Formats: sequence, structure tokens, C-alpha cells
Amino acid sequence: MDITNLKCLTEQAIEDRRYLHQYPELSGEEYETCKFIRKRLEQLHIKILDFNPPSVVAMVEGTKGTKTIALRADIDALPIVEEGDKPYISQQPGVAHMCGHDGHTAILLAVAEWISMNKEKIEPNVMLIFQSAEEITPSGADFLIQNGVLEGVDAIFGIHLWQGLEKGKIGLTYGPMMASVDDFEIEIQGYGGHGSMPHETVDPIYIASHVMQSFQSIISRNLNPIEAGVITVGNIQAGTTYNIIPDSAKLIGTIRALTPETVHTIQTKMVNLTEGICGAFGAKGKIDFILGTPPLINDTKESHFVESIVRENFGENVFKLVDPVMGGEDFAYYLKHKPGAFIFVGIGGEKSRYPHHHPRFDLDENVFPDAIKLFIEIIMHYQA
Repeated sequence: MDITNLKCLTEQAIEDRRYLHQYPELSGEEYETCKFIRKRLEQLHIKILDFNPPSVVAMVEGTKGTKTIALRADIDALPIVEEGDKPYISQQPGVAHMCGHDGHTAILLAVAEWISMNKEKIEPNVMLIFQSAEEITPSGADFLIQNGVLEGVDAIFGIHLWQGLEKGKIGLTYGPMMASVDDFEIEIQGYGGHGSMPHETVDPIYIASHVMQSFQSIISRNLNPIEAGVITVGNIQAGTTYNIIPDSAKLIGTIRALTPETVHTIQTKMVNLTEGICGAFGAKGKIDFILGTPPLINDTKESHFVESIVRENFGENVFKLVDPVMGGEDFAYYLKHKPGAFIFVGIGGEKSRYPHHHPRFDLDENVFPDAIKLFIEIIMHYQA
């Protein structure tokens, strides 16, 4: 690749990223971001497909056109008040790009610009997906899939600028790479009364403590020790004052797992324990699951393909086989339907020392050239 051209693409990507960072939009509300992306693609004479805003989907026909690959960037921001003094700080109160989606969008726009200048070199058809609503349920990826975005697609690739991987490294995991994200709400219905006469009550707070304790037995005694799973209760709602035992209690939390089978085991056991423990104490327990994203499972063949790209074009010491993480990512929906790979581009270091979703999170823009080049090399080496 022409290194001068890469330098120009990087400069444009940084400019775009800083603009998008100043004007973030929440999931499902990215209409100005959508207009920005559409305008850029129209200037590049890239065909925009008929999908409803705020997502944008475009297509470039390859010289062979027998295979189609998709490249995806997420475009939404988070409901976070940004902290710090960067010159491009968010101008939208309470909304900020604290996960790197502004960088993903800018990088894919740079790739689009490269494609527009090199169409005669590109063999496969290339779909560009600028996806809304990665951060929420219902998922923007799932919505696009339901509306046919993957029809005719042979493989899909995505990147995440990843603070948990050191700068200068590019990595992925074969198979399960990121966890499912499902939430739950448990209602425990007891019988309230005065705190001085607990024998006349069915105390839902006391029962809730037993339910919470029992859930950890699922992780330690029902899962294979080499299978990862997490059950976290993050919110307990019960009572109004110190000397009244309430009628009911609510537990709210999240479940994370790396395989559908583990998700099923955890949910089944949680239902059994909730109903059984509550019943044993004379209460009623009901659990509702709020289903989110499935586990993100990379395709082995396409992961090998990406690894070979990195080793051959960036250096043997750049590629890293990373450990799976228990965070979620709705790119998982694409991988349920089509082979592909999700790739971490490391940004960990002094500039990106704060974790994702932290009010002071920032991207190290020095990794942009590698991220742009990675997508381009995938396009150039994919067998059409």
C-alpha cells in the first residue's frame, strides 16, 4: 500500500473522529451522524443501500463479484458525562463517545475513501455497515439482520479499538471471544410486618439473601470449571424504613457466558433455585430474563485468515491470541448467521489508560493507520 496515501487517509480519519467525538448521539438517535456518513459516501460515489436510518449500509461491486464481504463499524455513543480537557470534548451534555465507536466510524470512512480510489484492484464485493444502537437492547445489529442486511454476504469482519490490549498489538480469539449479555429481574413475594415480630412475617429480604448466595453455586458447582460464567446482582430493591419487614423484594442483575449451552444451564438453574428456595420459606419467587446479545463466537477459518493477514503484513510480533472477555458486543449477531471474525486493535498505553465507558476514556489515534490498513488488507486478500 502507498504509505503516503495511508498518511492522508489517517489524517482524514482523525479529523472525522474528532468531529464525531464532539457531536455524539445516543443509541437509536444517531440521525446527524447518519447524515454525516451518507454525505461522505455520496461524495465518494459509493452506492448507499435502502436501509432505514440511523444505520447506513453501502455496497461497492468488486471486479469479480462472486463473493461479498461486509465490514462493520458501530456509530452510537453512551449516556456519560465526559471528563477531561481534550480540545475535542463532547459538546452534547451527558452524552459521550466513551467506547471508541467514533474511531470505528472514522476508520471505516477512511477505508471507504480508499475503496473509492482503488475499485479496479478490489475483487470481492464490499459491503460497508455503519450500525446504529450497539450499546442497547434491542440491538441494531439484530434489527439490520432481520431486515436482510446479510443476504448474499459470505463473510463479515469488525474491529474494536481495545484498551485491554497493549498498543501495537492486533489480536483475536478462535471460537468464543466475548460473552453473552442477558439481564434478569427476580420478584420475591413474602408477607410483611413489624421488624420486632419477624415470626409473623415471611421476610423477602432474608429470602433474597439465600437466593443470591445460591446463585454462586451454579458457577462453582454446575458449570465445567473451564467454562466461564458470571452471575452478578447489581441492584436490590426492598423496604422503606428500618423497622418494617416489607411484603416483597426485587433483585436485578446480569448473566454472562461464552457459549449458548452455558447460558441455558445458568438460566435453568436460576429458575429452579429461585422457585425452590422461595417456596421452602413460604414465599413465591418469579424470575424474568431480559435477553440481550448472544456470545460472540469467531469462525475458525476466518480467524486463521485474519491471523495470516496480521503476521504477513504487520509482523510476527504484532499478532496476539487474546483471552476471551466477559463484556458483550452485538457483532455476535452477525457471527450467528455468517462466518467472520471480530478483531481487537490494541490501544492500551498512556493515552488510552482509562478503560472503556470511563468518563476519561480516550483513543490513541496513533493506531488508526494499522486499523485502516487491516481492513484494506482483508479486502485485498479475501479470495473472491
